[in-house]
Amino acid sequence: MDLILACLTDKIKAEFLRFSFYQKGSIPMPLVTTTEMFKKAYDGGYAVGAFNVNNMEIVQGITEACQEQHAPVVLQVSKGARAYANHTYLVKMVEADVIECPDIPIALHLDHGPDFETCKACIDGGFSSVMIDCSSRPFDENVEETKKVVEYAHAHGVVVEAELGTLAGVEDDVKVSAEDSSYTHPEEVEEFVTRTGCDSLAIAIGTSHGAYKFTPEQCTRNADGVLVPPPLRFDVLEEVSKRLPGFPIVLHGSSSVPREFVDKINKFGGKMPDAIGIPEEELRHAAQLSVCKINIDSDIRLAITASIREHFAEHPDHFDPRQYLKPARQAVKDMVTHKLINVLGCNGKA
Repeated sequence: MDLILACLTDKIKAEFLRFSFYQKGSIPMPLVTTTEMFKKAYDGGYAVGAFNVNNMEIVQGITEACQEQHAPVVLQVSKGARAYANHTYLVKMVEADVIECPDIPIALHLDHGPDFETCKACIDGGFSSVMIDCSSRPFDENVEETKKVVEYAHAHGVVVEAELGTLAGVEDDVKVSAEDSSYTHPEEVEEFVTRTGCDSLAIAIGTSHGAYKFTPEQCTRNADGVLVPPPLRFDVLEEVSKRLPGFPIVLHGSSSVPREFVDKINKFGGKMPDAIGIPEEELRHAAQLSVCKINIDSDIRLAITASIREHFAEHPDHFDPRQYLKPARQAVKDMVTHKLINVLGCNGKA
């Protein structure tokens, strides 16, 4: 390794080290961009899971599941996660996972970058992928800012996700009311991708951020009285796919808000009335089309919270964080394993 580095120019060496974390005597284990994993996903009719990370237990639970299932993975960091855990800590935890899970491709992605400066900081700070989210701005402003990020990112070997259409819901600093949300207009996507040069595109087809994706008034109820959300707009997805053949599409706000987690949280002291997510069968169908990346965040939070609430109810004498964080980490791992196999279909695709 040292001999290889000695033969490289300073610029190439810097780029090599940015995405290669290695130990003496071992083969380099790089972070990857999403380019190759998305191409395989598009051709193979599955989606790669993009899971938001905030601490060590979440990172471990996700990647242990992916390592066991031999699945590619995108580890996402939001602006809120960077504020909570610190950029450097998050990057170093992912470095550790790259070393511990050498058999699977791992991308480190900025989720909902609000501006060029945030994206630049992550590009300079070791991320292999960034999202610039200017979807709430007028079309031309979205194009201008996205193109600026793309030019800088591509010059540094990093890929860029952009967004057209606006999802409702709340996720960290992203807060959009139902009234201000809007579906993606398929007639805009070709011009947007051509003018910006982005590598993947998040679109709005009816998914929503957070654990309360829909109001009861937006839903129907089945025979058991359970809320049923409105169906996703697959007609929009199909039209976008026709206009952008072979181009990777991304779905945000795609947690399913499993009833088992919500019921457990409520059983052990929580108050989450009418929490509802996206049906898993609809996400699986999207993955079989042109959706190559499906974002999951709230389901991780729900799995951890349900586990910890249950643990404290059953073990009120416990105070060692390892006692309740260990089963919480396992809950994340179990949930991610289920998603990889039954929703995303990316198990065995690393």
